[in-house]
Amino acid sequence: MNHRIKLLVGALTLACAGGAYAADPIKIGVSGPYTGGSSSMGVSMRDGVRLAAEEINKKGGVLGRQLVLVERDDEAKNERGVQIAQELINKEQVTAVVGYINTGVALASQRFFQDAKIPVFNNVATGSIITHQFKAPENPDNYVFRNAAHDSIQAPMIVEEAVVRSGYKKVAILADSTNYGQLGREDLEKALAAKGVKAVATEKFNIKDVDMTAQLLKSKEAGAQAVLTYGIGPELAQIANGMAKLGWKVPIVGSWTLSMANYIDNAGANGSGARMPQTFIQEPNTPKRKEFIDAYLAKFKPKNNRIDSPVSAAQGYDSIYLLAAAITQANSTEGPKVRAALEDLKAPVEGVVMTYDRPFTHDDHDAITANLVVFGEVKDGRVVYAYPDDMKATAQPRKKDAKASADASK
Repeated sequence: MNHRIKLLVGALTLACAGGAYAADPIKIGVSGPYTGGSSSMGVSMRDGVRLAAEEINKKGGVLGRQLVLVERDDEAKNERGVQIAQELINKEQVTAVVGYINTGVALASQRFFQDAKIPVFNNVATGSIITHQFKAPENPDNYVFRNAAHDSIQAPMIVEEAVVRSGYKKVAILADSTNYGQLGREDLEKALAAKGVKAVATEKFNIKDVDMTAQLLKSKEAGAQAVLTYGIGPELAQIANGMAKLGWKVPIVGSWTLSMANYIDNAGANGSGARMPQTFIQEPNTPKRKEFIDAYLAKFKPKNNRIDSPVSAAQGYDSIYLLAAAITQANSTEGPKVRAALEDLKAPVEGVVMTYDRPFTHDDHDAITANLVVFGEVKDGRVVYAYPDDMKATAQPRKKDAKASADASK
Protein backbone atom coordinates (compact mmCIF):
# COMPACT_ATOMS: atom_id res chain seq x y z
CA MET A 1 0.00 0.00 0.00
CA ASN A 2 2.80 2.42 0.94
CA HIS A 3 4.53 1.60 -2.35
CA ARG A 4 1.35 2.41 -4.30
CA ILE A 5 0.91 5.70 -2.43
CA LYS A 6 4.49 6.69 -3.19
CA LEU A 7 3.99 5.88 -6.88
CA LEU A 8 0.78 7.94 -6.94
CA VAL A 9 2.43 10.89 -5.19
CA GLY A 10 5.36 10.67 -7.58
CA ALA A 11 3.08 10.65 -10.62
CA LEU A 12 1.10 13.61 -9.33
CA THR A 13 4.35 15.51 -8.65
CA LEU A 14 5.57 14.89 -12.18
CA ALA A 15 2.19 15.91 -13.62
CA CYS A 16 2.20 19.12 -11.62
CA ALA A 17 5.76 19.85 -12.64
CA GLY A 18 4.87 19.25 -16.27
CA GLY A 19 1.86 21.53 -15.98
CA ALA A 20 3.94 24.26 -14.37
CA TYR A 21 6.53 23.98 -17.12
CA ALA A 22 3.87 24.21 -19.82
CA ALA A 23 2.52 27.35 -18.17
CA ASP A 24 5.88 29.10 -18.01
CA PRO A 25 5.56 32.55 -19.57
CA ILE A 26 7.08 33.47 -22.90
CA LYS A 27 9.57 36.28 -22.37
CA ILE A 28 9.82 38.99 -25.02
CA GLY A 29 12.52 41.63 -24.70
CA VAL A 30 11.52 45.23 -25.43
CA SER A 31 14.50 47.53 -25.98
CA GLY A 32 14.11 51.21 -26.73
CA PRO A 33 14.86 54.73 -25.45
CA TYR A 34 12.32 55.59 -22.76
CA THR A 35 14.26 58.69 -21.67
CA GLY A 36 16.03 61.41 -23.66
CA GLY A 37 15.42 62.97 -27.06
CA SER A 38 14.21 59.75 -28.69
CA SER A 39 11.80 58.91 -25.87
CA SER A 40 8.60 59.99 -27.62
CA MET A 41 9.29 57.23 -30.14
CA GLY A 42 10.48 54.72 -27.54
CA VAL A 43 7.62 55.19 -25.09
CA SER A 44 5.00 55.11 -27.85
CA MET A 45 6.52 51.90 -29.22
CA ARG A 46 6.66 50.33 -25.77
CA ASP A 47 3.04 51.26 -25.05
CA GLY A 48 1.90 49.81 -28.38
CA VAL A 49 3.74 46.59 -27.47
CA ARG A 50 2.16 46.58 -24.01
CA LEU A 51 -1.32 47.01 -25.47
CA ALA A 52 -0.89 44.10 -27.90
CA ALA A 53 0.57 41.79 -25.25
CA GLU A 54 -2.28 42.61 -22.87
CA GLU A 55 -4.89 41.82 -25.54
CA ILE A 56 -3.21 38.53 -26.43
CA ASN A 57 -2.87 37.50 -22.78
CA LYS A 58 -6.56 38.22 -22.12
CA LYS A 59 -7.38 35.75 -24.91
CA GLY A 60 -5.27 33.00 -23.36
CA GLY A 61 -1.78 33.97 -24.45
CA VAL A 62 0.32 32.07 -26.98
CA LEU A 63 0.48 28.27 -26.86
CA GLY A 64 -1.47 28.56 -23.61
CA ARG A 65 1.30 30.67 -22.08
CA GLN A 66 1.27 34.31 -21.08
CA LEU A 67 3.54 36.85 -22.75
CA VAL A 68 5.85 38.63 -20.32
CA LEU A 69 7.59 41.77 -21.50
CA VAL A 70 11.15 42.37 -20.30
CA GLU A 71 11.53 46.12 -20.88
CA ARG A 72 14.86 47.91 -20.92
CA ASP A 73 15.74 51.57 -21.56
CA ASP A 74 18.64 51.68 -24.02
CA GLU A 75 18.80 55.50 -23.72
CA ALA A 76 19.55 55.67 -27.49
CA LYS A 77 23.14 54.71 -26.62
CA ASN A 78 24.95 52.00 -28.59
CA GLU A 79 26.92 50.74 -25.60
CA ARG A 80 23.81 50.52 -23.45
CA GLY A 81 22.02 48.60 -26.21
CA VAL A 82 24.87 46.07 -26.27
CA GLN A 83 24.67 45.56 -22.50
CA ILE A 84 20.92 45.04 -22.69
CA ALA A 85 21.23 42.54 -25.54
CA GLN A 86 23.62 40.39 -23.53
CA GLU A 87 21.39 40.61 -20.45
CA LEU A 88 18.26 39.65 -22.39
CA ILE A 89 20.01 36.63 -23.89
CA ASN A 90 22.05 35.33 -20.97
CA LYS A 91 20.03 36.31 -17.90
CA GLU A 92 16.45 36.70 -19.10
CA GLN A 93 16.61 34.01 -21.81
CA VAL A 94 14.07 35.78 -24.00
CA THR A 95 12.34 34.06 -26.90
CA ALA A 96 12.61 37.17 -29.07
CA VAL A 97 13.22 40.90 -28.79
CA VAL A 98 11.26 43.79 -30.28
CA GLY A 99 12.06 47.47 -30.45
CA TYR A 100 15.10 49.44 -31.50
CA ILE A 101 14.35 53.03 -32.34
CA ASN A 102 17.83 54.20 -33.24
CA THR A 103 19.70 52.70 -36.19
CA GLY A 104 23.07 52.84 -34.43
CA VAL A 105 21.77 50.97 -31.39
CA ALA A 106 20.19 48.32 -33.60
CA LEU A 107 23.38 47.75 -35.60
CA ALA A 108 25.50 47.50 -32.44
CA SER A 109 23.10 45.21 -30.56
CA GLN A 110 21.42 42.79 -32.93
CA ARG A 111 24.62 40.84 -33.72
CA PHE A 112 24.30 39.18 -30.29
CA PHE A 113 20.81 37.92 -31.10
CA GLN A 114 22.00 36.76 -34.51
CA ASP A 115 24.73 34.69 -32.85
CA ALA A 116 22.26 33.30 -30.29
CA LYS A 117 19.69 32.49 -33.03
CA ILE A 118 17.02 34.63 -31.35
CA PRO A 119 14.69 36.64 -33.63
CA VAL A 120 15.01 40.44 -33.46
CA PHE A 121 12.00 42.48 -34.56
CA ASN A 122 12.92 46.07 -35.47
CA ASN A 123 9.62 47.89 -35.24
CA VAL A 124 10.88 51.47 -35.59
CA ALA A 125 14.55 51.81 -36.65
CA THR A 126 14.75 52.56 -40.38
CA GLY A 127 18.42 52.43 -41.45
CA SER A 128 18.44 50.59 -44.78
CA ILE A 129 21.27 48.27 -43.72
CA ILE A 130 19.52 46.92 -40.61
CA THR A 131 17.93 43.84 -42.20
CA HIS A 132 20.97 43.28 -44.43
CA GLN A 133 23.60 43.29 -41.69
CA PHE A 134 23.89 39.49 -41.77
CA LYS A 135 24.01 38.44 -45.40
CA ALA A 136 24.46 35.05 -47.06
CA PRO A 137 26.65 33.14 -47.61
CA GLU A 138 28.44 34.12 -44.38
CA ASN A 139 25.07 33.94 -42.62
CA PRO A 140 22.79 31.27 -44.14
CA ASP A 141 19.93 32.44 -41.90
CA ASN A 142 19.11 35.99 -40.86
CA TYR A 143 17.38 36.55 -37.51
CA VAL A 144 16.67 40.27 -38.05
CA PHE A 145 13.16 41.31 -39.14
CA ARG A 146 11.45 44.69 -39.51
CA ASN A 147 7.99 46.22 -39.97
CA ALA A 148 9.08 49.87 -40.41
CA ALA A 149 9.60 51.78 -43.68
CA HIS A 150 13.35 51.67 -44.26
CA ASP A 151 15.28 54.67 -45.53
CA SER A 152 15.66 53.29 -49.04
CA ILE A 153 11.90 53.75 -49.26
CA GLN A 154 11.70 57.08 -47.46
CA ALA A 155 14.56 58.96 -49.16
CA PRO A 156 13.18 58.54 -52.72
CA MET A 157 9.74 59.56 -51.44
CA ILE A 158 11.19 62.71 -49.85
CA VAL A 159 12.97 63.62 -53.09
CA GLU A 160 9.87 62.85 -55.16
CA GLU A 161 7.80 65.14 -52.93
CA ALA A 162 10.29 68.04 -52.95
CA VAL A 163 11.83 67.86 -56.42
CA VAL A 164 9.17 66.28 -58.63
CA ARG A 165 5.81 67.03 -57.05
CA SER A 166 6.73 70.48 -55.69
CA GLY A 167 9.29 71.42 -58.34
CA TYR A 168 12.17 72.54 -56.10
CA LYS A 169 15.46 72.02 -57.93
CA LYS A 170 17.65 73.62 -55.28
CA VAL A 171 17.49 71.73 -52.00
CA ALA A 172 19.64 71.60 -48.87
CA ILE A 173 20.19 68.52 -46.72
CA LEU A 174 20.44 68.87 -42.94
CA ALA A 175 21.21 65.58 -41.18
CA ASP A 176 22.36 64.74 -37.69
CA SER A 177 25.73 63.11 -37.03
CA THR A 178 24.38 59.73 -35.85
CA ASN A 179 24.33 56.57 -37.96
CA TYR A 180 20.68 57.28 -38.62
CA GLY A 181 21.31 60.79 -39.90
CA GLN A 182 24.37 60.01 -41.99
CA LEU A 183 23.02 56.83 -43.56
CA GLY A 184 19.83 58.74 -44.32
CA ARG A 185 21.86 61.54 -45.89
CA GLU A 186 23.55 59.01 -48.16
CA ASP A 187 20.14 57.65 -49.19
CA LEU A 188 18.94 61.20 -49.94
CA GLU A 189 22.00 61.93 -52.06
CA LYS A 190 21.44 58.74 -54.07
CA ALA A 191 17.78 59.59 -54.58
CA LEU A 192 18.64 63.15 -55.67
CA ALA A 193 21.29 61.85 -58.09
CA ALA A 194 18.68 59.59 -59.67
CA LYS A 195 16.72 62.77 -60.50
CA GLY A 196 19.82 64.58 -61.79
CA VAL A 197 19.93 66.91 -58.77
CA LYS A 198 22.71 67.67 -56.30
CA ALA A 199 22.07 69.38 -52.98
CA VAL A 200 23.22 73.01 -52.96
CA ALA A 201 24.25 72.57 -49.32
CA THR A 202 24.79 69.50 -47.13
CA GLU A 203 25.07 70.30 -43.43
CA LYS A 204 25.58 68.23 -40.29
CA PHE A 205 24.50 68.83 -36.70
CA ASN A 206 24.84 66.96 -33.43
CA ILE A 207 22.31 65.59 -30.99
CA LYS A 208 21.41 68.28 -28.42
CA ASP A 209 22.54 71.15 -30.67
CA VAL A 210 20.36 74.18 -30.00
CA ASP A 211 21.65 76.62 -32.59
CA MET A 212 21.40 75.77 -36.30
CA THR A 213 22.16 79.30 -37.52
CA ALA A 214 25.42 78.45 -39.30
CA GLN A 215 23.96 75.47 -41.18
CA LEU A 216 20.81 77.39 -42.10
CA LEU A 217 22.71 80.48 -43.30
CA LYS A 218 24.82 78.33 -45.62
CA SER A 219 21.68 76.70 -46.99
CA LYS A 220 19.92 80.03 -47.43
CA GLU A 221 22.90 81.68 -49.11
CA ALA A 222 23.19 78.69 -51.48
CA GLY A 223 19.65 79.44 -52.65
CA ALA A 224 17.92 76.38 -51.22
CA GLN A 225 14.21 76.32 -52.02
CA ALA A 226 13.50 73.49 -49.56
CA VAL A 227 15.25 71.79 -46.66
CA LEU A 228 15.44 67.98 -46.55
CA THR A 229 16.03 66.57 -43.07
CA TYR A 230 17.25 63.43 -41.33
CA GLY A 231 17.27 63.76 -37.55
CA ILE A 232 14.99 63.43 -34.54
CA GLY A 233 12.41 65.70 -32.97
CA PRO A 234 14.30 68.09 -30.66
CA GLU A 235 16.95 69.06 -33.23
CA LEU A 236 14.42 69.19 -36.07
CA ALA A 237 12.48 71.71 -34.00
CA GLN A 238 15.66 73.80 -33.71
CA ILE A 239 15.84 73.83 -37.51
CA ALA A 240 12.26 75.09 -37.83
CA ASN A 241 12.76 77.68 -35.08
CA GLY A 242 16.11 78.77 -36.51
CA MET A 243 14.53 79.34 -39.90
CA ALA A 244 11.89 81.53 -38.29
CA LYS A 245 14.56 83.61 -36.52
CA LEU A 246 16.29 84.18 -39.86
CA GLY A 247 13.00 85.12 -41.48
CA TRP A 248 13.60 82.34 -43.98
CA LYS A 249 10.50 80.31 -44.73
CA VAL A 250 10.98 77.42 -47.11
CA PRO A 251 9.34 73.99 -46.91
CA ILE A 252 10.77 71.26 -44.69
CA VAL A 253 10.45 67.75 -46.09
CA GLY A 254 12.15 64.97 -44.20
CA SER A 255 12.09 61.48 -42.79
CA TRP A 256 9.21 60.14 -40.74
CA THR A 257 10.64 61.60 -37.49
CA LEU A 258 9.14 65.01 -38.31
CA SER A 259 5.97 63.44 -36.88
CA MET A 260 7.47 63.21 -33.38
CA ALA A 261 5.66 65.07 -30.61
CA ASN A 262 8.84 66.81 -29.49
CA TYR A 263 9.23 68.28 -32.97
CA ILE A 264 5.62 69.40 -33.19
CA ASP A 265 5.47 70.84 -29.66
CA ASN A 266 8.93 72.46 -29.58
CA ALA A 267 8.56 74.02 -33.01
CA GLY A 268 4.98 75.20 -32.49
CA ALA A 269 3.71 77.31 -35.35
CA ASN A 270 7.17 77.26 -36.94
CA GLY A 271 6.84 73.51 -37.52
CA SER A 272 3.57 73.72 -39.43
CA GLY A 273 3.58 72.43 -42.98
CA ALA A 274 6.50 70.01 -42.54
CA ARG A 275 5.93 66.83 -44.55
CA MET A 276 7.20 63.30 -43.97
CA PRO A 277 6.55 59.67 -45.03
CA GLN A 278 4.26 57.74 -42.66
CA THR A 279 3.05 54.16 -42.37
CA PHE A 280 0.34 55.18 -39.89
CA ILE A 281 -1.46 58.41 -39.10
CA GLN A 282 -3.70 58.75 -36.05
CA GLU A 283 -6.93 58.72 -38.02
CA PRO A 284 -9.65 56.09 -37.30
CA ASN A 285 -10.34 55.39 -40.97
CA THR A 286 -10.73 51.63 -40.51
CA PRO A 287 -12.43 49.65 -37.72
CA LYS A 288 -9.08 48.13 -36.68
CA ARG A 289 -7.41 51.55 -36.43
CA LYS A 290 -10.33 52.99 -34.49
CA GLU A 291 -10.18 50.08 -32.05
CA PHE A 292 -6.43 50.53 -31.61
CA ILE A 293 -6.57 54.33 -31.21
CA ASP A 294 -9.47 54.18 -28.74
CA ALA A 295 -7.74 51.49 -26.65
CA TYR A 296 -4.41 53.33 -26.67
CA LEU A 297 -5.95 56.67 -25.65
CA ALA A 298 -8.03 55.05 -22.91
CA LYS A 299 -5.10 53.13 -21.43
CA PHE A 300 -2.22 55.59 -21.71
CA LYS A 301 -4.06 58.94 -21.76
CA PRO A 302 -1.54 60.92 -23.86
CA LYS A 303 -1.65 64.72 -23.84
CA ASN A 304 -4.39 66.23 -26.02
CA ASN A 305 -5.44 62.70 -27.05
CA ARG A 306 -2.48 62.67 -29.44
CA ILE A 307 -0.16 59.67 -29.51
CA ASP A 308 3.36 61.09 -29.21
CA SER A 309 4.63 58.93 -32.07
CA PRO A 310 1.71 57.18 -33.79
CA VAL A 311 3.99 55.31 -36.22
CA SER A 312 6.04 53.86 -33.35
CA ALA A 313 2.95 52.84 -31.40
CA ALA A 314 1.24 51.16 -34.35
CA GLN A 315 4.34 49.32 -35.56
CA GLY A 316 5.17 48.23 -31.99
CA TYR A 317 1.65 46.86 -31.62
CA ASP A 318 1.79 44.99 -34.92
CA SER A 319 5.21 43.48 -34.18
CA ILE A 320 3.84 41.57 -31.19
CA TYR A 321 0.95 40.13 -33.18
CA LEU A 322 3.37 39.02 -35.91
CA LEU A 323 5.62 37.35 -33.36
CA ALA A 324 2.65 35.68 -31.66
CA ALA A 325 1.49 34.32 -35.03
CA ALA A 326 4.95 32.89 -35.74
CA ILE A 327 5.28 31.24 -32.31
CA THR A 328 1.79 29.74 -32.71
CA GLN A 329 2.56 28.43 -36.18
CA ALA A 330 5.92 27.04 -35.07
CA ASN A 331 4.31 25.51 -31.98
CA SER A 332 7.58 26.37 -30.34
CA THR A 333 9.61 29.18 -28.79
CA GLU A 334 12.88 27.89 -30.26
CA GLY A 335 14.58 30.66 -32.22
CA PRO A 336 15.23 28.76 -35.49
CA LYS A 337 11.63 27.50 -35.59
CA VAL A 338 10.18 30.97 -34.90
CA ARG A 339 12.44 32.49 -37.58
CA ALA A 340 11.33 29.87 -40.11
CA ALA A 341 7.68 30.53 -39.26
CA LEU A 342 8.10 34.30 -39.72
CA GLU A 343 9.58 33.62 -43.14
CA ASP A 344 6.54 31.57 -44.13
CA LEU A 345 3.50 32.82 -42.22
CA LYS A 346 0.56 30.77 -43.45
CA ALA A 347 -2.30 32.92 -42.19
CA PRO A 348 -2.69 36.71 -42.64
CA VAL A 349 -2.17 38.82 -39.51
CA GLU A 350 -4.52 41.79 -39.15
CA GLY A 351 -2.50 44.75 -37.95
CA VAL A 352 -2.99 48.48 -37.56
CA VAL A 353 -0.65 49.49 -40.36
CA MET A 354 -2.04 46.82 -42.70
CA THR A 355 -3.03 43.17 -42.87
CA TYR A 356 0.24 41.27 -43.17
CA ASP A 357 -0.13 38.58 -45.83
CA ARG A 358 3.15 36.66 -46.12
CA PRO A 359 5.16 39.75 -45.11
CA PHE A 360 8.51 37.93 -45.05
CA THR A 361 10.45 35.32 -46.97
CA HIS A 362 13.80 33.71 -46.27
CA ASP A 363 15.56 36.43 -48.27
CA ASP A 364 13.27 39.38 -47.52
CA HIS A 365 12.87 40.46 -43.92
CA ASP A 366 11.23 43.87 -44.54
CA ALA A 367 7.44 43.86 -44.25
CA ILE A 368 6.89 47.39 -45.62
CA THR A 369 7.16 48.42 -49.26
CA ALA A 370 6.80 51.89 -50.78
CA ASN A 371 3.17 51.40 -51.80
CA LEU A 372 2.23 51.16 -48.10
CA VAL A 373 3.69 54.57 -47.16
CA VAL A 374 1.90 57.92 -47.47
CA PHE A 375 2.74 61.54 -46.72
CA GLY A 376 1.81 63.21 -43.48
CA GLU A 377 1.82 66.94 -42.74
CA VAL A 378 2.08 68.83 -39.46
CA LYS A 379 -1.06 70.90 -39.00
CA ASP A 380 -2.64 72.38 -35.86
CA GLY A 381 -0.37 70.47 -33.49
CA ARG A 382 -0.73 67.02 -34.99
CA VAL A 383 0.02 65.00 -38.12
CA VAL A 384 -2.69 64.71 -40.75
CA TYR A 385 -2.78 63.23 -44.22
CA ALA A 386 -1.01 65.59 -46.63
CA TYR A 387 -3.24 64.39 -49.46
CA PRO A 388 -6.92 63.48 -48.97
CA ASP A 389 -6.65 60.69 -51.53
CA ASP A 390 -4.12 58.95 -49.29
CA MET A 391 -6.62 58.81 -46.43
CA LYS A 392 -9.13 57.16 -48.75
CA ALA A 393 -6.53 54.76 -50.12
CA THR A 394 -5.30 53.62 -46.71
CA ALA A 395 -8.87 52.82 -45.68
CA GLN A 396 -8.85 50.04 -48.30
CA PRO A 397 -7.11 46.66 -47.92
CA ARG A 398 -3.47 46.99 -48.96
CA LYS A 399 -0.85 44.41 -49.79
CA LYS A 400 2.91 44.38 -49.81
CA ASP A 401 4.37 44.95 -53.28
CA ALA A 402 6.24 41.68 -53.70
CA LYS A 403 8.00 42.81 -56.89
CA ALA A 404 9.28 46.03 -55.31
CA SER A 405 10.51 44.05 -52.34
CA ALA A 406 12.31 41.56 -54.56
CA ASP A 407 13.97 44.39 -56.50
CA ALA A 408 15.08 46.10 -53.28
CA SER A 409 16.68 42.94 -51.93
CA LYS A 410 18.84 42.39 -55.02
